[in-house]
Amino acid sequence: MKSYSYTSIPTFFLLSVIVTTSAITRAKNDDSQWLAAEAKALRETGWWSNYKKRVGNHCMWPGIRCNAGNVVDIDLGGHGLNGGITPQIGALSKLKLLNLSSNSLTGELPSSLGNLTQLAVLDLSYNHLHSIPLEIQNMENLVSLNLSGNPIFFMSSEIFNLKKLMTLHLRNCRLSGTIPPNIGELESMVDLDLSNNRFIGPIQSSVSNLTNLASLFLQSNQLDGSIPKDIGRLTNLVALNLSSNCLVGQIPSSVSNLTNLSSFLQSNQLNGSIPEDIGGLTNLVELDLSSNRLSGHIPSSLGQLTNLVELDLSSNRLSGNKDLCGSIQGFRPCPSSPNVKHNLPIAILVSTLLFFVSTSVWVIFILFRRYRAKTLKSDPSSSKNGDIFSIWNFDGKIAFEDIIKSTEDFDIKYCIGTGGYGSVYRAVLPSGKVIALKKLHRLEAEQPAYDTSFRNEIKFLTEIRHKYIIKLHGFCLHNRCMFLIYEYMENGSLFYALSIDDEAVELDWTKRVNIVKGVAHALSYMHHDCNLPIVHRDISSNNILLNSELEAFIADFGTARLLDPDSSNRTVIVGTYGYIAPELAYSLVVTQKCDIYSFGVLTLEILMGKHPGELLSTISSSSTRVQNFMLNEILDPRLSTPRSRKLAGDITFIAVIAFACLRPRPRQ
Repeated sequence: MKSYSYTSIPTFFLLSVIVTTSAITRAKNDDSQWLAAEAKALRETGWWSNYKKRVGNHCMWPGIRCNAGNVVDIDLGGHGLNGGITPQIGALSKLKLLNLSSNSLTGELPSSLGNLTQLAVLDLSYNHLHSIPLEIQNMENLVSLNLSGNPIFFMSSEIFNLKKLMTLHLRNCRLSGTIPPNIGELESMVDLDLSNNRFIGPIQSSVSNLTNLASLFLQSNQLDGSIPKDIGRLTNLVALNLSSNCLVGQIPSSVSNLTNLSSFLQSNQLNGSIPEDIGGLTNLVELDLSSNRLSGHIPSSLGQLTNLVELDLSSNRLSGNKDLCGSIQGFRPCPSSPNVKHNLPIAILVSTLLFFVSTSVWVIFILFRRYRAKTLKSDPSSSKNGDIFSIWNFDGKIAFEDIIKSTEDFDIKYCIGTGGYGSVYRAVLPSGKVIALKKLHRLEAEQPAYDTSFRNEIKFLTEIRHKYIIKLHGFCLHNRCMFLIYEYMENGSLFYALSIDDEAVELDWTKRVNIVKGVAHALSYMHHDCNLPIVHRDISSNNILLNSELEAFIADFGTARLLDPDSSNRTVIVGTYGYIAPELAYSLVVTQKCDIYSFGVLTLEILMGKHPGELLSTISSSSTRVQNFMLNEILDPRLSTPRSRKLAGDITFIAVIAFACLRPRPRQ
């Protein structure tokens, strides 16, 4: 995300994936007395004081969603609720989701919560609640539990009986003592956050049993001891933050097994050297080993971390240039003036070199001015509109003439496709390097909308760098010719690959799972790791490109937009029909949730091998609250059943995520 509790793969594919706009249920209950009891329980919470006279219509109250008359969802996050959670909440035994986060609720959690045995999601974060009742262990279907931001003080061992739990957030709960050793029993756990508490003692070695973990956050505690040697077993780990603790010892060599890791943060008291094998963590985007006691040389293997955006090795005892000196703290002072005599030959050499370099630069500048004046004279229009030809991030030189020659002035025979605007050409440079060129035609350039999209794409792709976002090598802005220079994607678009049977079969389940992960990582980077969040607004299979290894890259940023916290972020509807979030039709406000909905559609398309048009209509239908689907009924029939339990578990998890992304209410 891996050892799932399925007894066999055939048994797994008999399980139903329940798709619902609210939650999961298996039966109808028409007992009017039961419905009246539910309505009474809701009324006694005091959360719907303005609706007490409309008991018979409680399914229409704000924040409530029903199935066959039974309440299955309560979503009142951030609704200004206060007081306590009344015991009557336990009467809602069909409840699947309970979200009361970001309110001002106080007191103890009622033991009657244990009656909610069908509950899958419980979010009570950021209130003033305390104590976890013993009866919580009865919630055997609980998948996600978030109690962050409450003064709980004590981590109840009953939590470890929740074997289906995949998300556990207990951040900033004033928890103390040691992390219970039986935490390793939560083998389905994917996302574990125990940060900003007062835990002491070691990181339990049993954490290494949580092989499905994708994120582990233990920062800002008082943990000591060493990092577990078996941490390398967590091969699905994407984010690991152990900073601001009191950990000692060396970084275990098994860290090199965490090849999916994108964020590794360690500000502790670690000693020893930085493992040479750390260069194998090629997905790393952020590496912070600052404020430790690391010594030795900085390994040259760090140069292999080509996706690295942030590196901090400060405040350690690392060695390198032994002659480095200066007045900065930690550096030895430089030699004083008596050594001037010995340094005289060096000074003469440096002066000579400086004179030579200065003279060369001046000659080049004069020649360039003469060439530029000649160009402007021969092309008067360029002085009016200006022109820019810029190349960067490329392992060679590209001349404008090379591009024109390689495409025979953009002859149609080199055209390999069209996008939202412009045409895409394949070009082979004199060096043998293959590139893709997206050219904006003259008629398009005269239309402000196309010109804006073109320049928008340059703006975003020059500012962001991510492994799964297509790389822009350069661009040309000229009154007669405007084009972008991209890395070439040998296997074209995901849409094309899924449309052709032979290509689709080559995209086996492992590759499809990796495609979903890659797109998810890229969207997470755009939404959370940029200075201002970037919303793509056109995530579709046409805009996911595949390289020779069938790795996925997000492309076409012509409609992308920055989210400004000081703006209303209102917009016109853009994107590809069938992928656009429904809420845009009535709100016209762009948020990250717009991309999340599109991601859900895309993920189903990858699983099904085709656009899930009819399935989307069924999910969003107001007349059909619940639909049951056998998982093997919606998977791409061109692929055989996955034979490994791990892969089957991945597909199940991805399907659950996809359906969650398609819930009609963005806040869900």
